[in-house]
Amino acid sequence: MRNWRDTLAAESATLAEVLTRIDASGYQIALVVDRNDRLLGVVTDGDVRRAILRDVPLSSPVTAVMNAAPVSAPHGTSRREQLAAMRRKAVHQLPIVNGANAVVGLVLIDDLIGATEKPNWVVLMAGGLGSRLRPLTESVPKPMLVVRGKPILEAILENLVNEGFRKFFVSVNYRADMITRHFGDGSSWGIEISYLREDARLGTAGALALLPQQPQHSLVVMNGDLLTRASVSSLLEFHEANESAATMAVREYELQVPYGVVHTAGERITALEEKPVHKFCINAGIYALSPGALAHLPRDAAIDMPALFERLSASGALTLAFPLREFWLDIGRVEDYVQANMQLEYLENPRE
Repeated sequence: MRNWRDTLAAESATLAEVLTRIDASGYQIALVVDRNDRLLGVVTDGDVRRAILRDVPLSSPVTAVMNAAPVSAPHGTSRREQLAAMRRKAVHQLPIVNGANAVVGLVLIDDLIGATEKPNWVVLMAGGLGSRLRPLTESVPKPMLVVRGKPILEAILENLVNEGFRKFFVSVNYRADMITRHFGDGSSWGIEISYLREDARLGTAGALALLPQQPQHSLVVMNGDLLTRASVSSLLEFHEANESAATMAVREYELQVPYGVVHTAGERITALEEKPVHKFCINAGIYALSPGALAHLPRDAAIDMPALFERLSASGALTLAFPLREFWLDIGRVEDYVQANMQLEYLENPRE
């Protein structure tokens, strides 16, 4: 059971310590307080992700990234007033404080209005051949491979349903009948599923041109071979709050050179690095697109999502990266499939 006191963090805490609080509490926020629990500031999950993109070290003090002028409400405020304040300030969490500005509670907007159904469509890309996973995919499409007793695509779908998404499109090509038979029209999950049938493979973005009409809201697109605990709702909120044309979820990837690296200028040695580690942001296969972004798609032609982002950037449209911190695994190889089963078993049944 969640306890709002788990969100409290000392002003002396580091960003890493606050990140642990955010993940453990389930509130997606940390409340920075002094020794008397007086509210000094807040740090949201989104604040942390933006700090990571700016390469802010996790050893930095939380005061370097916190919002020092947070929205709060006095103790005794009615639920109606709390909801009005959150809607007016576009926040999802509202600290409750007493006359001394000490925190005495924390209210979530979902607690007041319930988890709302999202109007945003979701497109799940499930038409690939999965060539690198052969022989596993010789008779089964990659998204239907079973991990911990459930097809990968079903696990993705259920997570998104739990987040409030209700309208789904699934792009299919290779062994499409196995996918359509399993999921049908989505009624078993209380949702609506339609299928985008690729007569020829259209890449990771081309199938979006098969949508029956222009979406009215931002669109979520996700590869059908991912296992993740990431909040797609947080990605969507980040995308819309920043008025982005297209937002790509990215994952930090480290590559260590197994040798000492010698830097030279001509024949002169200028520096030595022993087994340096290089960090990159890689495409995590989850995207949010504004409706206007679809106008940059070619008709009846293959295009991958990175190429769509390049087209949008070249046109002057805003494209953003959204860093993922949660568990994420792209099942592209047989060893990834084996690892997926092992990692999920550990996450579900951690050993002391």
